[in-house]
Amino acid sequence: MGDGRECARLGYYYKRYNKGFVMTALKLTQIGNSVGVILPKEVLARLKVEKGDSLFVTEAANGVVLTPYDPSLDEQLALGREFMHEFRDTFHQLAK
Repeated sequence: MGDGRECARLGYYYKRYNKGFVMTALKLTQIGNSVGVILPKEVLARLKVEKGDSLFVTEAANGVVLTPYDPSLDEQLALGREFMHEFRDTFHQLAK
């Protein structure tokens, strides 16, 4: 599990995008040699994803969260911001 900020961020995402979301029962089904879940089109629309997109499963206090949000993206953005802050004078000169 991640730190408190990650859990808070996922909680915010869940509340923001799943407001009024009706619980949907999903059935596990055999897909080749694997077991999968088929998501109804209403769930796909709610998650704003379509065929070919990636979803991420993250542990939460009450189970798991299925989300299109990539937790590793925050780390990459933080590193980019740190880099831009460190070289802000250079970026300022390049912007002229």
